[in-house]
Amino acid sequence: MYPRVLEIPLPIEFMGSDTLTIYSFGAMMAIAFLVAAWLMQRELDRLFSEGQIGPVRIPSKKKGHKQRIVEASPAALVGTVTVIAVVAGIVGAKIFHILENWGDFVADPRGMLFSQGGLTFYGGLLFAAVGIIWYVRKHKVNLPLFADVTMPTVMLAYGIGRIGCHLAGDGDWGIPSNVEAKPGFLPDWLWSETYPNNIIGVTLPESGVYPSSIYEFLMAAALFAVLWSLRRHPFRTGWLSFLTVLFFGVERLLIEQIRVNNVFEFLGMEVTQAEIISVIMIALGIAGLIYTTRRRPQ
Repeated sequence: MYPRVLEIPLPIEFMGSDTLTIYSFGAMMAIAFLVAAWLMQRELDRLFSEGQIGPVRIPSKKKGHKQRIVEASPAALVGTVTVIAVVAGIVGAKIFHILENWGDFVADPRGMLFSQGGLTFYGGLLFAAVGIIWYVRKHKVNLPLFADVTMPTVMLAYGIGRIGCHLAGDGDWGIPSNVEAKPGFLPDWLWSETYPNNIIGVTLPESGVYPSSIYEFLMAAALFAVLWSLRRHPFRTGWLSFLTVLFFGVERLLIEQIRVNNVFEFLGMEVTQAEIISVIMIALGIAGLIYTTRRRPQ
């Protein structure tokens, strides 16, 4: 694997290191956020030009003039929304990972807090959603419509981020793969991976494990394509958001069947944290679709 993309020598030591390291996981996360932000801006500008979403009031950026408030497309908020998503997402992802691995955190709190891996997607999604909702409501933007724009891009960003997990080898891989069951038309790397030089320094079985991060990228890309093609749907605002929530739940529930994760007993069954949340998201998505699958008023 390739956990480090680039190491740049520094003229002086900085934070205990004489090199600046660019990690593959961080690089792919940056690409994911930039792609999502670009798509959001494009779609918000389209809705604004068609009169489907109203303007927001923001300070003018013109230099040489006294600052005044002007009306602009909600796309002007995307930069700040992206920053909120990054900061709140990382904090939430780390908190959920700590809660899921409390024993490891108690044993080595500093190591877990500052490790390169150890991020739980659902925690990041929840914290980022709360921060973005607060900011969007502050600017009096149509929240359901803004969510319809945002949620499909999150699906694609999630898939791109999983490529970062794969390159870094951060532990988000599957259970040991059954090499004998591999279909002949599939390449070996798509069925089994040993993740040499992984960021967490774990030695995997020679037979390898399922590269579940690759599977998640493929599923996320395919689901995004479906969602993006449906963005002009005739139903009420919020419909596309609930469909995305349903897709997220189904995708994660499926991948959990071959993914390595901590399990605990719930109602007499051994389940993972992600499985519980996935079932909740599936139920929420179905309920939301039932409510919003009505043609929007003219």
